[in-house]
Amino acid sequence: MKKAVLAVVTAAALGAAALVPSGPAVQAATDAAAASAPRGFGSALSSVQQPAWQTNASVNALAEAGNLVFAGGLFTRVRPPGKARGVGDVARKYFVVLDRTTGVPTRFAPQVNGPVWSVATSPDGRRVVIGGDFTVVDGAPRSRLAMFDVASGKLVAGWDPVVNYRVAALKVSSDTVYLGGSFESVDRVARSRVAAVSLNSGALLAWSPNANDDVHAIELSTDGKRAFVGGGFTRIGGRDVHALAMVNAATGAALSMPAAAAIPPKSEKCDSRVKDLEVQGNKVFASNAGTLSMACYDGVLAADATTGKLLWQSKCRGATEAIKAIGNWLYKGSHAHDCSADGAFPDKTGMHHFLVYSAITGKLGPWFPNATAGGTTLVGPLAFASGGNDLWAGGDFTKVNGVPQEGLTRFTNTPGGAAPARPAAPKVASARVNKVTIAFPTVLDRDNLTLTYLLYRGSTRIGAWSRTSNSWTKPTVTSVTDSRLTSGQKLSYHLEVSDGRNVQKSPSVSVRVR
Repeated sequence: MKKAVLAVVTAAALGAAALVPSGPAVQAATDAAAASAPRGFGSALSSVQQPAWQTNASVNALAEAGNLVFAGGLFTRVRPPGKARGVGDVARKYFVVLDRTTGVPTRFAPQVNGPVWSVATSPDGRRVVIGGDFTVVDGAPRSRLAMFDVASGKLVAGWDPVVNYRVAALKVSSDTVYLGGSFESVDRVARSRVAAVSLNSGALLAWSPNANDDVHAIELSTDGKRAFVGGGFTRIGGRDVHALAMVNAATGAALSMPAAAAIPPKSEKCDSRVKDLEVQGNKVFASNAGTLSMACYDGVLAADATTGKLLWQSKCRGATEAIKAIGNWLYKGSHAHDCSADGAFPDKTGMHHFLVYSAITGKLGPWFPNATAGGTTLVGPLAFASGGNDLWAGGDFTKVNGVPQEGLTRFTNTPGGAAPARPAAPKVASARVNKVTIAFPTVLDRDNLTLTYLLYRGSTRIGAWSRTSNSWTKPTVTSVTDSRLTSGQKLSYHLEVSDGRNVQKSPSVSVRVR
């Protein structure tokens, strides 16, 4: 018998013919894809959602402490996963506390009389603070701001700053609660959209950067010396700064933030506002949602948290409401519909509500769950929280990965991940004597860009290739010539695709060697 020999060519798309001409070079496997082998996914988390209770309306804010997840929003009831509204639901008006491991509500169930727009926990996990539109909590007066003891679930007595309008942003340090929103006073003292109170007593502090428009997000540098403020303002801390500012955490004076120049200035056609901030090490990330024009900036940027200099920027279109850094990845919730400026998917390829970037380079990474968009925002995800090995997502969505799940979901690093799509049977032909040609296209995997393709003749593996593919590009096709075969022999071929953990096998197809 003649010894079989393989020859391989690749092409950008699968044509009608079994033989496919040579095409562009295939992208090499990424480090992330290689690292995914034991788990089945390429980023820090899998795109496979884990069970969590749902809400009957939007979740606007999330935070984690220990084994608890705190969610605030516009909802009034919660229900088990997979259930329709009204089936097995219980009352949790505007605020719910869930078990982080099981996704089930706990007995910690405060009574809040108005929407919750922000939630934050203290660094030691002993306190949780909520902000919003409410005026009464557990029967006690609480004007848009309240604090609970996490261990007991009780409202902290005597901690009762009076804020005159919505609190939409919170950050808690070891001794201070920083707040932002639409308010103009705290404890009847002028505080324009941003303020600070004592964590222990609730007393108003002197810190007053004085923003001239709404504040949507507040974060602190890892050393606690600088505060990052995001919103729709054009002046803060005594300087003309639009949307993104770095201010002294002690004095409130604005510091140099060169990265803010990457956000277009406010105009009649574009009002791009920072909606979320995230600090990781010496990096600060900011996400924007643009209004008034479809061409307004909706992207994400990374800056040096000390100098304020821009490190990288993504200019995807589609308002970005939530970001969260986990390891070397930055997860984002948006209604991204056009990332052509980043060399990724163009417009009219659908909405991509969940995406991940490399926190180092800003390039899109291997994580593609999806959700619907509903409510009044039409964004989908609106808030993220993480304990380091999970990502809780809240919003106005009603489905996640095509499965009904309203308002709240979660993703984890549980090994397994999403399996690759099942490959079709390879195309085979024997047009030349003693040779068979086999052609197969790449398939997609929600958790990986790069997959391994194994080709078998019967039970004998005759080749292995690493191929990278995206949902917005045409499949790459590999064409193989299996040579030195015996004329008249009937052979069977099939393909197996692996992400390092999950394997999908194609149907077998037979051919008689010419």
